[in-house]
Amino acid sequence: MNDTKIALVTGANKGIGYAIAQGLGAIGHRVAVGARDDARREEAVERLRAVGVDAFGVALDVTSDDSVAAAAATIERRAGRLDVLVNNAGIGGRTDDGAQDPTTLDLDVVRTVLDTNVFGVVRVTNAMLSLLRRAGAPRIVNMSSNMGSLTLRTGPVMAAYAPSKSMLNSITVQYARALADTNIIVNAACPGYVATDFTGFAAPRTPEQGAAIAIRLATLPDDGPRGGFFDDEGVIPW
Repeated sequence: MNDTKIALVTGANKGIGYAIAQGLGAIGHRVAVGARDDARREEAVERLRAVGVDAFGVALDVTSDDSVAAAAATIERRAGRLDVLVNNAGIGGRTDDGAQDPTTLDLDVVRTVLDTNVFGVVRVTNAMLSLLRRAGAPRIVNMSSNMGSLTLRTGPVMAAYAPSKSMLNSITVQYARALADTNIIVNAACPGYVATDFTGFAAPRTPEQGAAIAIRLATLPDDGPRGGFFDDEGVIPW
């Protein structure tokens, strides 16, 4: 059996997702670049290949059951298993007209954010589980945010986005509990405040710095932590 590890990174065409794909590729993983936009996905694959990463594109819209099922079939056909799943795709949601002020909260914005940031993670994870179970040391990393921490209460008031990350952390724990007696290790990661189009590029950390914790959790030893929430400094209170 080919012992090259296969990794799927969702939302990998730009920002932190791209940096995670590049980082995993740099340590020898074959990387499936999951992204909705065909042109951006192919451009990302070409950029990764240009720096020596063994990458291939996978059409993936995490809000679509059909798209997620097709993506799993693509990985089945191209690789036969999955060693690493990084659920990175995420959205912030609209903030205009008080859409994320809790006192004027637009529930449609909440639904839209949850559909990507939480339900999308569940869709993708469950579609990929049979492929992950074939791997020797499968790892799942859910990209969260310390804005989801009930303890830290960081960032601006965003009553759709922040609770979506709280729920993602909670569901990460439920996965870890359900998979406790398997070799599938599941954790959540916070990349920190990273300069991407998500933050208007007005942030101190590079995508590569943001990707580092994801790469660490994606390569944990078999006795590594399960169901935790981590950044570069260690465990995040939440």
